Amino acid sequence: MSQGKETIVSYLTSIPAWYLATVEETPEGAKPHVRPFSFAMMQDGDIQFCTATTKDCYREMAANPFVELTAWKPGAGWVIMRGKVNLTDTADAATREEGFKHMVALGETWESADDPALTFFTIEEAEAWICDIDGSWNPIEL
Repeated sequence: MSQGKETIVSYLTSIPAWYLATVEETPEGAKPHVRPFSFAMMQDGDIQFCTATTKDCYREMAANPFVELTAWKPGAGWVIMRGKVNLTDTADAATREEGFKHMVALGETWESADDPALTFFTIEEAEAWICDIDGSWNPIEL
């Protein structure tokens, strides 16, 4: 398992929310679209993220798979990770259950962990850094 991926998950799960940027195609052209996320979990050496097939972010990632996420942790700088989304849902039962419980705790309504709209994705070809106010970008080996 990648120490770098564990670092990313530790960062993302130690704060209430982090932010994922997608690309939204508009009549005026491609525009960034940023929203809060809060679920990340390691499974089989990959970071699993959770959303719904009914959300704008899923549609945007299907149309343009390039994303960037960022999270600021007080006293520790911020993390940046960018790459290409893989929307193939490979979440196992344990990951699905954790994602389901997490989303329900946020106030979302789901039939069960097997609700077909609840979906998981990974980020491939990823690059990541831990950054600081001094301007440093320290690469994380993924």
